[in-house]
Amino acid sequence: MIIVLKPGSSDADIEDVSRRVRDFGFKTHLSRGEVRTIIGVVGDDRAKEQLLALQSLDCVENVVRILQPFKLASREAHPDNTQFKVNGVPVGGKQVVVMAGPCSVESRAQLETVAAEVKAAGAHVLRGGAFKPRTSPYAFQGLEEEGLGLLKETSKRTGLPVVTEVMEPDKVEVVAEHADILQIGARNVQNFSLLKRVAECGKPVLLKRGMSTSIQEWLLSAEYVLAGGNPNVVLCERGIRTFETSTRYTLDLNAIPVVKKLSHLPVLVDPSHGTGHWEYVAAMAKAGLAAGADGLIIEVHNNPAEALSDGPQSLKPTKFAQLMSELRPLAEVLGRAL
Repeated sequence: MIIVLKPGSSDADIEDVSRRVRDFGFKTHLSRGEVRTIIGVVGDDRAKEQLLALQSLDCVENVVRILQPFKLASREAHPDNTQFKVNGVPVGGKQVVVMAGPCSVESRAQLETVAAEVKAAGAHVLRGGAFKPRTSPYAFQGLEEEGLGLLKETSKRTGLPVVTEVMEPDKVEVVAEHADILQIGARNVQNFSLLKRVAECGKPVLLKRGMSTSIQEWLLSAEYVLAGGNPNVVLCERGIRTFETSTRYTLDLNAIPVVKKLSHLPVLVDPSHGTGHWEYVAAMAKAGLAAGADGLIIEVHNNPAEALSDGPQSLKPTKFAQLMSELRPLAEVLGRAL
């Protein structure tokens, strides 16, 4: 349910309605718009009659049931786009945020080289994997906590915030100590214990879509984080599994406008995983931006031929710099900035 307050409602009105809702046993989530304030209500729908009675209050314009199963992630509960900053980097607003770096942290020299290159090209956030979920148990699994330390050192040196993946609930605390954004990978999008745990950590969460996850399932996974008290969630389309074998996955650009219609959360596109081939990354990055994405996350490696993971889909720094120069005028045409 959502409670729509009348324009001009005071802070005292908002607190009074919120208190009444909590007294009924519900949780409240406040959304302040330019004109109206909306109070999202989460709890047992069987008690909805109590909420409907709040329409009698002078400050309440309407009490409406949210039709979508994802309550807090829906535009009904939060009409305005979610925007927030990560160490000064805006996410979800007019500026397109670009996250770039190697798939895996392999060494200090490798990470420092790539970080310097992507920053010079205009990237806003450094990406890099310390814990790597791999299909084969024999593949490189990441440097783990050593990799986290290298990411934090490089972040301090370059000033770039860091996004890296967390795979297990008991690793959330240590990853949150080193990273500015916690990534939930495609294989963990419905790991509900992990989603509940990252909701408590206080850091923004980048939630990748699973390779066989519907849009509704994806948004319900985001709902776990939002319901746990963390409003700073970024969705990431990274390709889904279809019958097509020409690319690693099928980058579902349809999902961007669909999610934008259904939800207020920022949406990023991952053209690296979405295609699996570096030569298609630039085209899909531009297409993602044109489709309405709020940002991109791109794999960049200084020597892809010797990368320990995902070399074939990684851009060399020079190619990444070229892509950034091509994205800037496109962003301007779309009324955005890069």
